[in-house]
Amino acid sequence: MKKVLNIISSVKGDDSFSIKLSNAVLDKITSIYPDSIIHTHDLSKSPFPHLEESVFTSFYTPQEKRTEQHKEAIFHSDEAIKELMESDILVIGVPLYNFGIPSTLKAWIDHVARSGVTFRYTDGRPEGLVKNKKVYLAIASGGVYSEGPMKSYDFTEPYLRAVLGFIGLTDIATFRVEGCLCNQKSGVAGRSHLKKEKETCID
Repeated sequence: MKKVLNIISSVKGDDSFSIKLSNAVLDKITSIYPDSIIHTHDLSKSPFPHLEESVFTSFYTPQEKRTEQHKEAIFHSDEAIKELMESDILVIGVPLYNFGIPSTLKAWIDHVARSGVTFRYTDGRPEGLVKNKKVYLAIASGGVYSEGPMKSYDFTEPYLRAVLGFIGLTDIATFRVEGCLCNQKSGVAGRSHLKKEKETCID
């Protein structure tokens, strides 16, 4: 049995290509691990607040010295990290907005990337503390960004691989649906290619 954390960051609901792609990944996971438990956190409906000074202060206050105000300030972070730590597999739906990830997904990352909790420095070197988990990125974009002239404008996959790797999540596979706003032929070709890749890469 696998515990799967499914992160939704698209605001488009049933029309979202990243959600459809995530669902295809989830279908494949459950076909391999039939007893899997999927917990879905839809950031478009239950977003994490952007970080404030009180949250930063609480992050760096020793646990034994935290007041009730400190505990309240980091409640969302503690909950996000708990969900993350309890999962075996992460599926993260990522629509490309203005060349990057949605702000709701960035806020989630800001709450789970915590010094001393999900990463630490040892002898001046960073060490990720979230280990032995598989991550699947389901990235959707209106144009084609995985190759060609727009590749350098893609700040979704490079950023996510960097920040997730920093906290220890280094086993990452990426699936894409591209050209969603191009002609229908391009969109179908992209989805077919990703379906074939997904069949061979999910384990």
